[in-house]
Amino acid sequence: MKILIAAVVCAGLAGPASADSLTYRVSQLPEALKSVWQRTVPEMTAASRCAAAFDANEGPKMTLQCSVYIRMAAEGERRALRMCEDKRRELAIASPCRLVQP
Repeated sequence: MKILIAAVVCAGLAGPASADSLTYRVSQLPEALKSVWQRTVPEMTAASRCAAAFDANEGPKMTLQCSVYIRMAAEGERRALRMCEDKRRELAIASPCRLVQP
């Protein structure tokens, strides 16, 4: 019982996840996703957001989903993450979806 309580207390001390753990930089994306990003960037506005998920060891298991024509950045983030999660489940990608930062 004491071990369980100590684990819960230690987990609480870790604090919230950092922004870096919730995002990918474009340079961290596989080449195939970088090319999709480069084709999408010209259409993007300041509120546009993209989310990506990929398994490093498995080539075809990757997705980049973007919410391009959107007025509010927060809504763009939610839509991109939702579309990414749907595609991630469809392709059985193990890694989580993360927002992509330029």
